Amino acid sequence: MARPRNHNRKEEILDAGIEVFAEKGYYNTTTALIAEKAGISQPYVFKFFKTKEELFVAALDQAFERILTAFQKVESRPDQLVNKMIETYEELAVSHPNEMSLQVIGLSVPEETIKNSTKQGLSRIRNFTLEKFQTTGITNAESEVTTFLARGILCNISFFLDFPELIDGKQN
Repeated sequence: MARPRNHNRKEEILDAGIEVFAEKGYYNTTTALIAEKAGISQPYVFKFFKTKEELFVAALDQAFERILTAFQKVESRPDQLVNKMIETYEELAVSHPNEMSLQVIGLSVPEETIKNSTKQGLSRIRNFTLEKFQTTGITNAESEVTTFLARGILCNISFFLDFPELIDGKQN
C-alpha cells in the first residue's frame, strides 16, 4: 500500500530540514529556506510542523532513532561487539552525514525542547548500549559505554568541523 501524499510531503520537509539545518545551523535556518529546499511554499511547512523548533526536534529524533535501530541490529561475539558497533556508527556517518551534524548542533542549542530531545536521544542510546554490553558479558560495561559514547560524540565533532586529526591523530 502506498503512503498517503501528506506523509510523503512531511518526509520531504523533514529531509529538507535535515539538510538545511546541517548546512546552516539552527539559528541561520529559516522555514523559508527549508520550504525552498523542499520545493514548496513556506506556509505549507507549517501544515506539518508548527514551528522551526518542532521541525528541528523531529529531525533530531529521527537521527537518534536511526542510530538506535542500527545498534539493535548489531549481532556479534562479545569480544567484537564494541568494534562492530563502532563500524555500524561509522557507516551511519557516511550514509547520513547530515544527521550526524544535527547531533552536534543539538548540543549547542539552549532551547529547552531541543536540549530535552538531545538528552532523551543520548539517554536511549546509552541505556540500550549499556544493556547490550551487560547482556553480552562485556567487563566494566558502564565504563565501556561511557568511552563508547564519548568516542561517538568526538567522531561527530571531528566530522562536523572537518577535523579528522581530532580522531586519527594525523596532522595534515
